[in-house]
Amino acid sequence: MATRTLVINLTRFGDLLQTQPVISGLKARGDTVGLVCLQNFAPAAGLLRDVDAVFGLPGSTLLSCLDTDWRDGLKVFADWSGHIRDFAPQRVINYTSTLPSRLLARHIDAPEVAGYTLDRFGFALNASPWAAFLLAACKRRANSPFNLVDLFWSLAGLRGGPRPYVLNRPSREDKLTVGGMLAAEKSPEAQGFLAVQLGASAEFRRWPVEYFARLADDVWKRHRLSPMLLGSKAEMHLAERFQELCPAPTVSLAGRTNLTELAAALRFSRMLVTNDTGTMHLGAGLGIPVCAIFLATAQPWDTGPYTEGALCIEADMDCHPCGFDAPCTTNHACRRRVRPEAVGRYVSRYLDTGDWALASGDTPPSGVRVWQSFVNSAGEMDLFSHSGHDADDRTAWIRLQRHFYRQFLDEQAAVPGALPPVQLTDAARAEAHEELHRVEQQFFVLMQQAEAISKAPVAPLKKRFMANYERLSALSAESHRLGVMGDLWREQAHDLDGDFSRMSGLVGRYYGLAKAWRESISVNGM
Repeated sequence: MATRTLVINLTRFGDLLQTQPVISGLKARGDTVGLVCLQNFAPAAGLLRDVDAVFGLPGSTLLSCLDTDWRDGLKVFADWSGHIRDFAPQRVINYTSTLPSRLLARHIDAPEVAGYTLDRFGFALNASPWAAFLLAACKRRANSPFNLVDLFWSLAGLRGGPRPYVLNRPSREDKLTVGGMLAAEKSPEAQGFLAVQLGASAEFRRWPVEYFARLADDVWKRHRLSPMLLGSKAEMHLAERFQELCPAPTVSLAGRTNLTELAAALRFSRMLVTNDTGTMHLGAGLGIPVCAIFLATAQPWDTGPYTEGALCIEADMDCHPCGFDAPCTTNHACRRRVRPEAVGRYVSRYLDTGDWALASGDTPPSGVRVWQSFVNSAGEMDLFSHSGHDADDRTAWIRLQRHFYRQFLDEQAAVPGALPPVQLTDAARAEAHEELHRVEQQFFVLMQQAEAISKAPVAPLKKRFMANYERLSALSAESHRLGVMGDLWREQAHDLDGDFSRMSGLVGRYYGLAKAWRESISVNGM
């Protein structure tokens, strides 16, 4: 049945773009789709297909009003939210877990809310297991198994079917504007452009400018593609540094385009070489060949470009990807582990043949993990390795997580289906078996206690339950393999708000998950 659905995404530009498959999926089933985004991204929301109404939240205006008279801010918000009331959403999908966004989802008061909201007492509430999992996985980057787009898809309650990530093409006006800039500065020798995104959300996630310059100069010499530098005004200093280092004739658009003009610039390029940025997601949605470099906390399994055939390169280091709160002990050595010569081999190979795979017998470069994206049999974006890392324990564990969490979060009673064809080393299998066994035992104890409390909710029993709850939390927090499970368990237990009539059922499901996982490792000799 058709529904008026309002999607809330008050995060960065790249995250906003990654709601495109969900929006198209909702439209395909007949929904009327509204979108709430930050006001500065509202013009760029025109790049999204299938959106019927856009509501740009005037955040800066609200903050300004709060500095003078809060009543003015309240009026601005009331006037703005009145347009949403006119849209009359029957369902809200909130992808932003911050308190203001949860308040907004609650304020709209739609009959149904998916994602993040508040309960009737004003406490944070995750409206589905997938919403809780998204929070848990974001804290554990090293073992975050699903692409963000696939998490968005499942959180929205969509199941199966294609997940098209196809953005609107730039307008004729934007193409003429950018085309004029490029024509005025293009070298007569240039046979096209290599788009280069130098910046990133943080310096430690940014590939060194000199490495970009060396790569671009090599591409110029081999293929006569002129580097086209992209970026915001805040990244203009990176473009200036690049031009000092790179002998190739360069056109810099850094600080000279808005977001829709940025899309037009990408359409003039043969390929985009980029850090993990919103520009990467824009290029993927526009069908541009993408070579993306992932450093520090960035990794391709969860934030990689949502398009088949993209190339993702990351440092092959035990500490990569690092956690958000983990202090770096290597002075961000991952930034220099990915050498420009290594990236250049794949870029040149693609420009020559249209295929990232190196020639038969050509040894992959050392120091990097090289992945290519593809859609797997479950319809999710997946990766296969060009550098021999498909057989790694970490890769095997990510695939096992996908198998078990996918079905657990869809709240299937059992964990059916054949296990993915992965093989843990003997040492990793033994360690994982032992960790799962300990967690399984703790969940069994909690299950027994929760059942007892549901029948006799006395203080001593609750005290023992909380002691074991904390013990289990500490146990999972220490495990890099089961950290996602531990964080997910805490999120879901918190959502029950001490309702022990439901707690025993939740604990029982986690006990069944740990038990099935452990037994599968034993039975399959993994």
